[in-house]
Amino acid sequence: MLNVPSQAFPAPGSQQRVAAGGRSKVPLKPGRSLMDWIRLTKSGKDLTGLKGRLIEVTEDELAKHNKRTDCWICIRGLVYNITPYMEYHPGGEDELMKAAGADGTELFDQVHRWVNYESMLKECMVGRMALKPFAALKESCPIVSEENRILNGLFSKKKVPDNYSKEAVPSYDWFQTDGSITVVIYTKQKDMNSELVIADLQECKLRGELIVKDYSYLLHLELSYAVHEDMIVQVSEKVGKVEFVLKKKEILSWKKLGQPLESHNSFVKRTERALPLGTHLLVPVGHHVYLRQTITGTEIVKPYTPVPSFLVSTFKNPCHDDQLHIFFIIKIYPSGLFTPVLDALQIGEYISVSNPEGNFMKSQMEDVEDLFLLAGGTGFTPMVKLLSYALTSSNSLRAVKFMFFNKTEDDILWRNQLEQLALNDARFEVQFVLSEPKKGWKGKEGKISSSLLSQFVKRSKCDSKVLICICGPPPFMEQGIQFLQDLGYSSKETHCFTA
Repeated sequence: MLNVPSQAFPAPGSQQRVAAGGRSKVPLKPGRSLMDWIRLTKSGKDLTGLKGRLIEVTEDELAKHNKRTDCWICIRGLVYNITPYMEYHPGGEDELMKAAGADGTELFDQVHRWVNYESMLKECMVGRMALKPFAALKESCPIVSEENRILNGLFSKKKVPDNYSKEAVPSYDWFQTDGSITVVIYTKQKDMNSELVIADLQECKLRGELIVKDYSYLLHLELSYAVHEDMIVQVSEKVGKVEFVLKKKEILSWKKLGQPLESHNSFVKRTERALPLGTHLLVPVGHHVYLRQTITGTEIVKPYTPVPSFLVSTFKNPCHDDQLHIFFIIKIYPSGLFTPVLDALQIGEYISVSNPEGNFMKSQMEDVEDLFLLAGGTGFTPMVKLLSYALTSSNSLRAVKFMFFNKTEDDILWRNQLEQLALNDARFEVQFVLSEPKKGWKGKEGKISSSLLSQFVKRSKCDSKVLICICGPPPFMEQGIQFLQDLGYSSKETHCFTA
């Protein structure tokens, strides 16, 4: 169980869908894992084909590189030769080809917003897009009165630490396009990275804290107009620049960025600053967060679903989310890249945690009478909060049946608690299925199949409303959804969680 302090980060983008709502993944060939990609980027091999040169790329030149064997894409003005990355991409080559020879920024933001592509693809950078004279739509901050000058990023003398030169203190600026506002903070620190940024945007109040050595710089504003809450944070490590990109709700020209809130534009010792008391993280039912950590010089991002600290006890009363702690069930793979690092974290150390993301809606549970849960291995984790919510909050529920697939008995997570729950609540039934059982196993055997599901997924009455949720490795989910479709269940009656 991993319990870590939460940091407020921008919400990750929406995921591709498989059947009724999961992420699309493609099995990778041997030797094409994330660790293999990291090794390749550090091998010194020329991945751009330009022998280390950086060039200015025109739209016409970019468009020429639109084949699987010669693929360039542009993300936020930077052009990358992603040809060598094709076979390493978990989403498959087809997904990357959607942006071949074109600007892939929008596609990237929809699918991988929380991933630091600059770190993953830095050895593939070809250069920058050549800007047309009229294409750089930038409106400089307007001249304002003396009392509002702080909103232009000019630093108040009284807020500069005595032992810090004014030239070394961070400053900020902002510019706008028709649909966005970009706030730029210049830290003047070349070792700035995303782990040193804590950002929060709620009800048009922007709070951005940057850790600069032993000091903390705070940007704290009530924005002039409404913006969407799916803020994007971009960090340019080499120049120490941090950008908050906000989407306007209305297309209009802002005269000023906003009004300063408490401690805005201040630069103080880190020990003098604390996160606001309201910085809590609520993870909705069926949603997950991303954990991000820098490993061997590359930022690695993985999704995990928080669970309550106990399974059975939460069913006594409707559960209340613990807003101060996040609990995870994480299987540690000794030869893996990410989980051994998580396992080695010590109390007091930090890991980046994103805001919640997912497409499961509680409204999907309205009037459901029969809830069927299918999980393979660690696909169990999204089911925990859903079980809690269903058995404590649904008035229509007649039965909840859970079929849990694992290799061996030792792999079954929370077996005792699941069995205890079945004793405590007559509506709940759990079945364990093992693919590699030891001698003496009296339960079901095998892998997910049409025959197993046809016996398991049966309505309590002929016209009862059903919801079937499934989560596990990609092949498990793909096969399960196909079997359910063959058995006559519609896409509205199934939901596929992210594995």
